[in-house]
Amino acid sequence: MKAMVLNQISSLKENKHPLQWVDMPDPIPGMGEVLIKVSACGVCHTELDEIEGRTPPPHFPIILGHQIVGSVIGLGNHARRFEIGDRVGVAWIHHVCGKCSFCNTGNENLCEAFKATGRDAHGGYAELTTVSEDFAYVIPDALSDSQAAPLLCAGAIGYRSMHLTGMKDGQSLGLTGFGASAHLVLKMVTHKYPHSKVFVFARSEAEREFARNLGAVWAGDTQARPPEKMDCIIDTTPAWKPVVEALYNLKGGGRLVINAIRKEDFDKAYLQNLDYPSHLWQEKEIKSVANVARRDVGEFLQLAAEIPIMPEVQEFKLKEANRALIELRESAIRGAKILKIA
Repeated sequence: MKAMVLNQISSLKENKHPLQWVDMPDPIPGMGEVLIKVSACGVCHTELDEIEGRTPPPHFPIILGHQIVGSVIGLGNHARRFEIGDRVGVAWIHHVCGKCSFCNTGNENLCEAFKATGRDAHGGYAELTTVSEDFAYVIPDALSDSQAAPLLCAGAIGYRSMHLTGMKDGQSLGLTGFGASAHLVLKMVTHKYPHSKVFVFARSEAEREFARNLGAVWAGDTQARPPEKMDCIIDTTPAWKPVVEALYNLKGGGRLVINAIRKEDFDKAYLQNLDYPSHLWQEKEIKSVANVARRDVGEFLQLAAEIPIMPEVQEFKLKEANRALIELRESAIRGAKILKIA
């Protein structure tokens, strides 16, 4: 099979082509696994973190990609959930122990044995991939392959982030950063909480205009002051400045949910602007999002089909994965970036 492979950690400032186009042996499904012919795979900011070593793969070479849609073309022994030809998806969650207290209480995303697709196991920047049938999802008929792919991570993690805010209909939500995940959260919120106002903070006017077109009542720069403070804010950026500014824009008792697997260090000094009375007092809260559980993915896929949520996508060929990653890093974003493979 053909694949785009990461062979080592590198800086994307210095290396614009971190992935190599290679031939690899076709994977063989193991016990309880399915073999998938990949048709589409989303491009995620987490791949930048993997490439640059903030959440490094444990071994090389590795095939990145954890927003995978394709068709089942092979079954391992005792794999019975799916049939040949079924359309399925694979998300970030690739394996958990199934025995610990987290797994037994519905919080498998916190399992210490958590393994991630495209980091700890080969992912979807390839023509074929395998996964345990327990970690594959039926893709609703209402969604095309390219529409479904970003829902498996950007959508599912946005869904979990929205729940972690604890928001109720009528409460206001801020979104700082407006890429793949945030634009899906905006679509969710306008459906689930029709009386809630959504405010968007984004660096570029193009992103701000995109947010207004999707229903945001206000959109401004990261440091802009909105007309009112918010009950909750979701941060989807890799930076620290939006965290500090979001805390200022929270109401008393408000909650900031940080939806990022890692933060970068380039603006870490901005944390020195934290002022306790302005940013943290009045029982403001900060909560992080860690991975996703299978329940998040399954529930969100059904919700997306019902609403329906149709993400804005930009398509690239598999061989163009490096270009898609660089554009993502440089914030050339409108919606989600997708590799079309078959």
